[in-house]
Amino acid sequence: MTAEDIRSRLVDAAVHLLAEGGPEALQARKVAAEVGASTMAVYTHFGGMGELVEAVAREGFRRLRDNLGRIPPGDDPVADIFVKAYAYRHTAVEHPQLYAVTFGLSAPGGKRAAIKGVADLTDANSEEGREALSHIVDASARAIEAGRFRQAEPLEVASQLWSGVHGYVTLEIAGHFGEDNAGVNQVLLPLGVTLAVGLGDTPESAARSQRVAVDTWRKANGNAGHPSDDVR
Repeated sequence: MTAEDIRSRLVDAAVHLLAEGGPEALQARKVAAEVGASTMAVYTHFGGMGELVEAVAREGFRRLRDNLGRIPPGDDPVADIFVKAYAYRHTAVEHPQLYAVTFGLSAPGGKRAAIKGVADLTDANSEEGREALSHIVDASARAIEAGRFRQAEPLEVASQLWSGVHGYVTLEIAGHFGEDNAGVNQVLLPLGVTLAVGLGDTPESAARSQRVAVDTWRKANGNAGHPSDDVR
């Protein structure tokens, strides 16, 4: 087994511990035990818990990147943006503890991931984060080219969209919108239309794209159906 294999197994173990026990479960001893190694393995392959937490955050961005790119673009660029918003939310509610570590919202053992500059595609210190956001940048560029959004830098548009969805998701996983995913219908879906209109779309076109996006998500996710059918 190569050193990279061991690093990967340790990261997977850390993600599993996070999901099962929250940030307090992310301890060197427990992570090593998950893979049948001594505590020293964490220090040999990561130099300590700080670097391991950083590696966990990068894994979170990789999963976000993969989920954002999972459904191929369609004919409606604004619908594609909405689909990516659903994928973003799904990533967070499926693994809320990993999401919190990825974005520095929690600090296991006092160690907070130091990934910065994701919205600066030329100077981000996380390739995985840059690749995740690039999915939203590309979709924004297509919406601008199609005349749905007014002329602007795609990165600026994507950063606004990202800020809106990230804010919503952070509040939802913290329990601020109640139970049974009520926030999706009451907040997230209307928020998408509001953001699209603010960026230059018409209310009618934005609402139509929202319906297309919901249908696309339902077809791609089978029993998951409507975005609000997602469960933690």
